[in-house]
Amino acid sequence: MLQSSDPAQADSNHTVESLTDQAQELADGFLDMAGNESDTEEEGEAPLSEQPKISDKRRQQNAKFDSWFSNRAKIIDKEDFVKATQAVDDALLSTRSLISKQESTVIITDPREYQIELFERAKKQNIIAVLDTGSGKTLIAVLLIRHILDQELEDRALGLSPRITFFLVDSVTLVFQQHAVLECNLDAKIERFCGEMGCDLWQKSTWVKHFSENMVIVCTAEVLYQCLMHSFITIDRINLLIFDEAHHAKKNHAYARIIKDFYLAELDMKKRPKVFGMTASPVDARVDVVKAARDLETLLHAQIATASDFKLLQKSVNRPNEVVAQYDKPPAPFETPLLLRMKAMFGDMVVLSKPFRFAKRASSELGSWFADQVWSFYLAEEEARKLEGKIERDFLSQKTEHSIAKLDAEVSRIREAREVVKKHIFRDPQAKPADLSSKVLVLQHYLALVFERPTEAKCIVFVQSRYTAKLLGDLFSRIGGPNIRSGILVGTRTGEPGDLNVSFRQQVVTLINFRKGLLNCLFATSVAEEGLDIPDCNLVVRFDLYETLIQYIQSRGRARHTNSRYVHMIERGNRVHIQNLRDVRASEGKMRQFCESLPTDRLLQGNDYDPGDLSDLMQISLTDLDTGAKLTYGSSLAILSHFVSCLPHSPENTPQPTYVVSGHGRQFVCEVILPENSPVLRAVGRVSAKKSIAKRSAAFEACSLLKKGSYLDANLLPIYHKQLPAMRNAQLALNLKTTNSYDFRIKPSLWAASVGSLPTDLFLTTLELAEPEGLGRAYRPLGMLTRVRLPNFPRFPIFFEGSQSEVICTSAVQSIRVTGGSLRVLTVSTLRIFHAIFNKVYEHDVENTPYWLVPIKPDIAISSEDPDPGGLIQWDVLKLVADSEELLWDKDTDASFFSDRFLIDPWDGSRRFFTTGVAPELKPLDPVPPNTASGKHMDNILEYSISLWKKARAKRQFAIDQPVIEAHRVLQRRNWLDEITEKEKASITRCYVCPDPLKISTIPTTLATMVLIFPAIISRLDSYLIAGEVCRMLHLDIKTDLALEAITKDSDNSGEHREQQVHFQRGMGKNYERLEFIGDCFLKMATSISLFAQNPDNDEFEYHVRRMLMVCNQTLFNNALKLKLCEYIRSQGFSRRTWYPEELKLLFGKGRGRDKNVTPTHRLGDKSIADVCEALIGAALLSHNHFDNAVRAVTELVCNPDHEMLKWADYYQLYTKPTYQTAQASASHVDLAAKVELEHNYHFQYPRLLRSAFTHPSYPYSWERVPSYQRLEFLGDSLFDMACVNFLFHRFLDRDPQWLTEHKMAMVSNRFLGAVCVKLGFHRHIRFYGSIIEHQIREYVTEIQEAERESNGLPDYWVNVKAPPKALPDVVEAYLGAVFVDSEFNYGEVERFFDMHIKCFFEDMSIYDSFANNHPTTYLNNLLAVTFACTNYRIFAQEIPSIDGGTTLTQVIAGVMIHDEIIAEGRGSSGRYAKVRASANALEVLSGLAPFEFRAKFGCDCGKVGMVGEAGTAV
Repeated sequence: MLQSSDPAQADSNHTVESLTDQAQELADGFLDMAGNESDTEEEGEAPLSEQPKISDKRRQQNAKFDSWFSNRAKIIDKEDFVKATQAVDDALLSTRSLISKQESTVIITDPREYQIELFERAKKQNIIAVLDTGSGKTLIAVLLIRHILDQELEDRALGLSPRITFFLVDSVTLVFQQHAVLECNLDAKIERFCGEMGCDLWQKSTWVKHFSENMVIVCTAEVLYQCLMHSFITIDRINLLIFDEAHHAKKNHAYARIIKDFYLAELDMKKRPKVFGMTASPVDARVDVVKAARDLETLLHAQIATASDFKLLQKSVNRPNEVVAQYDKPPAPFETPLLLRMKAMFGDMVVLSKPFRFAKRASSELGSWFADQVWSFYLAEEEARKLEGKIERDFLSQKTEHSIAKLDAEVSRIREAREVVKKHIFRDPQAKPADLSSKVLVLQHYLALVFERPTEAKCIVFVQSRYTAKLLGDLFSRIGGPNIRSGILVGTRTGEPGDLNVSFRQQVVTLINFRKGLLNCLFATSVAEEGLDIPDCNLVVRFDLYETLIQYIQSRGRARHTNSRYVHMIERGNRVHIQNLRDVRASEGKMRQFCESLPTDRLLQGNDYDPGDLSDLMQISLTDLDTGAKLTYGSSLAILSHFVSCLPHSPENTPQPTYVVSGHGRQFVCEVILPENSPVLRAVGRVSAKKSIAKRSAAFEACSLLKKGSYLDANLLPIYHKQLPAMRNAQLALNLKTTNSYDFRIKPSLWAASVGSLPTDLFLTTLELAEPEGLGRAYRPLGMLTRVRLPNFPRFPIFFEGSQSEVICTSAVQSIRVTGGSLRVLTVSTLRIFHAIFNKVYEHDVENTPYWLVPIKPDIAISSEDPDPGGLIQWDVLKLVADSEELLWDKDTDASFFSDRFLIDPWDGSRRFFTTGVAPELKPLDPVPPNTASGKHMDNILEYSISLWKKARAKRQFAIDQPVIEAHRVLQRRNWLDEITEKEKASITRCYVCPDPLKISTIPTTLATMVLIFPAIISRLDSYLIAGEVCRMLHLDIKTDLALEAITKDSDNSGEHREQQVHFQRGMGKNYERLEFIGDCFLKMATSISLFAQNPDNDEFEYHVRRMLMVCNQTLFNNALKLKLCEYIRSQGFSRRTWYPEELKLLFGKGRGRDKNVTPTHRLGDKSIADVCEALIGAALLSHNHFDNAVRAVTELVCNPDHEMLKWADYYQLYTKPTYQTAQASASHVDLAAKVELEHNYHFQYPRLLRSAFTHPSYPYSWERVPSYQRLEFLGDSLFDMACVNFLFHRFLDRDPQWLTEHKMAMVSNRFLGAVCVKLGFHRHIRFYGSIIEHQIREYVTEIQEAERESNGLPDYWVNVKAPPKALPDVVEAYLGAVFVDSEFNYGEVERFFDMHIKCFFEDMSIYDSFANNHPTTYLNNLLAVTFACTNYRIFAQEIPSIDGGTTLTQVIAGVMIHDEIIAEGRGSSGRYAKVRASANALEVLSGLAPFEFRAKFGCDCGKVGMVGEAGTAV
């Protein structure tokens, strides 16, 4: 069903996801429909009791869906989840799912002998397993975890405190990889954490929850250290510590700190966890192998162990054939012509020092081609922008001020350097010494041997430099031949401009492509040596030689394929290389001897050995006695940094402590300085022998002061928190199904407030018809005399048979003086009119009469400015009616007397007649002529004229010689506000009556004709008056007709567009739907501007949350309840029982005896009430040519301190320009403004504001100190929405909100805005950081420009082009936001932009009909409702509890139900996508069916039976 645009919401029974804008509301489905066309029950009509009730039908369908869903949810288990994951394109998966998708996560299930041996050892004691890469260390860990978990379950069954296992890794990459492995091989709850997940901001309650829900945690060691430090968990609650790549445990590494600060601090050995370490070598540096091994044993409190039989290990793990490849000694470094030119022109530029150094070194080691080629990517467009940013960043960070001109000059030189490189002609590389060094040619020889023919072989070439990896990859993509598919694999660190910066996800995708064979040759840095799950390779080349034993062992471990080869590339005659080769082999031998010589039952050697600074780091600590949180020298830096980062600050600048270290003799002392808003400003540490310890000492003292001042809590966490916005996940949606009963205001308060006394002056309001011809008889205007002057009412229509006329209400300004006598005449005549025409007898009570009805002279000009309004009244007619109830006649009365009279049946209030004249050919006892209106007695004309029952009729005698009169019976029609029904059209009114049993009224037929319409007129005027009361309550000046339209709900499902209306109330006029459409949009814009103006430093997420709190349906609903707005909403159409004046006592007639103290009620849906609020905002907007009224409406209805504006100008008055906006613009900013002004002729006062609009979130803030476009995009999005909706609303006045929403989708779609961005050339100005974005933009620009060229000027060329990168539409919206802010909140500039660049695309909206209708759910609705004429269908959706343990692949299942049968289903990550797939699947089922086949297949009779049932519904 359609949901509010709120970011988060839920349905009570069947989940409906949240949507971001109205285009997604459309995509999310259709609302409930029903087929009840009945009006308010007319007197004498029987209710349609034989028709099924909607509520019963819906309950049955809900029950069927719940049953179906329950069965399907049981089937959708973890196997389906894995299958679904495997089927998804890698580009759409999260990093976690990418890793878990790979088959390599399933490790061997049949352990080898050495693995069993080490596992058995690990069960008994702490072990460091030293095994080659690929030899199955992880399997041993899995076996050990299973064993520990079994023990843990037994302990928990005995009532012991729960303990958990920690699998510690050294990198984020390994967190995901090892978690995937463990999750695939362990039957236990496992979770993974790393700092990138923001877990350093979590409170203890969050951690306690995770610890209680999981038995195994995979995390970086720093995460566990932080948890132990803050006492979120204690060491005695851990049963197993696994250290992956355990050789890192040294010095101040987190592995070492965990052991030093917490493991060894637990003196009770039974409470310490078991330790299991894994490494290919205990040595990762060029040190004594035995000493390093003993240090590692001591630190981890564990014994090194390996397989007892190395021959067995070699049989289990393939070892490569090792080859030494020698290359010639390279020549001395030289300078190529390009390098000489660059050095002469730019050699003094510091930012280019790195490529200068590399180019010269590469000339010798790699060849001249490499020396030149490095400039092509170092000064590529994206990298050049980074360099410019670095120059500007460095310039701004200087403490001394310099001229902007200097900065501009540096930037200009970078651009000049780029032009030099751009114009340089780079020759294609040749496999010759002139281009390539001997070293590269040797590599080329080995690769050519392996990839001579198509092969499944894989190769890794290890290098030291990221530049080398990049250039070798480029080289072999050119000269490697058709069978080499090269790629690069480098670390994820963020380096300086010119570095290759890749994300972790890019790493994963590269490895997946390598595994699949899409890549077969990787040029990699050391990142490929350790940890990453890399498939077995046929060839591994050490292009740059290893430096340590572990580098050698780990890189060699990548060559595990049968008959693989490991190539050591060394320089011929280079003693350093030769010695390096000998050293690693000797060290490996010593390591093997050390391991083999270890006694199986020995105690750890050197347990009393004290390595490094162990005593220094543990010497001083501070422990909280309540929680056990421990502050040490080692932890103090992290605790202090976390405290400072949590101090209040702007989003762009994260504060950090400043450390100042100074000499103190031969020792050092440090002072730490904290930000100005810190409660502790500085602290000085103790004198220490090392700078690092001096810094820790200062941090420790600062933390001690903060703890003493209670600025750190018991867990050593700051009392300041990085709080996410309040209620960010609040359920703020309303359930469309929920209805409640509320008081219903039938009459305006004006009538009751004005009675109670005798008036001396009355005001005349005349009621006349603009086109009375449709009445079919003469009429005269009617007047109302009221105690207070009525407002000027708008015209409104009443309906005749085949025509209609507007009612014109004119309120005279001048009052009419009245006396007691005239009041008596007015009152008597009015009461007689009510009696004669409506059969109601009221008590004669002048003081409580709210209004009087008077005849107005015919054919007289009526004006509100008439100085004598009393002269308009026909007082003689009033006197006649007041003096006598009927006109008398006798047998001598002339026949002309009976023409054009109003006859009343005194015994039947429903029988009233207009006479035509005497029918001389007929006698009273003649049979009733054919085609006469039916009556009780049809024996003869006289009997027909008498409505009395038999006994009463027998007591009366009527003359048989009286005339027979031809007449027309007055239909009992009251609701003239609605078109005449077919039943009324078919009614026969002609009849023949005798006058004796009837009364000839003194009321002229012309007056009676108008009075018969009066109930409909007064009903509409009452509604107008009630709408006016709403406006006064809200202090709004809204046009009366718009105000009434805004509060009119004419069916149970008003707002559910294009649905068959349930309990439709006829004749209510326009309902609130269109006004709600535009009001919702203005509400979004107004609150967005308000938040932006008052909170310029908030981030986009904060804006969204706070706006959601203002605009969500729940807020509007709550405020409407406070205002008692519900009682004013018009939910009931014209009623023949409620239009009478309530202030008078009814003596006779229907309704007599009704308790006036009973307050009428009506049922309203919660969402309908919220919709009315938005409609009132829309009405306020349309009532004037300015926004002030609508701004006031938002304030009144939102009732939120974030929006207290009363007029449009208040927004800008509250806006404080941020510093970045007003700071001096650099030349590049001014240049940008000048270029953009050529694309849209607006001149920016603040060019830095424009720069912000083009700054992608990936671009570092510190480079230009300008925030990204996200805030401006938030603002511009709402402004652009308003411009589009305003255009559609006023251009297409007859279109319903569903059509408007569908076609708005095209206007605000990312596809369209991406095309606009390119058409305006905005894409050229975007500053971003990352090659992926650049590639996506470049591809899209090429495609959209080609589409435009081929379109021959058609405006919809963008429709079939693929979706653009999101940055492009975001920039257009951000630009609009920037223009709006720069122009001092001038919305006219937004409209000018729309008129110049957007409107031309949408002059003919019909060309986008297919764009709107192609959505599967929309298409399904049209197919069922239009083609098949089916109304009994629904679309349900409900979330399946996730088995993923997280939110990566949330499962929602949707079902399409037709005539109570689920015919298709779909699954997706949200209800919207599930419904789209379910609709698409349903379309396949229905494809090709003719309407008769559909009816036969599904038993559909909707087109034949007018059933009160369901129609297209998306739940």
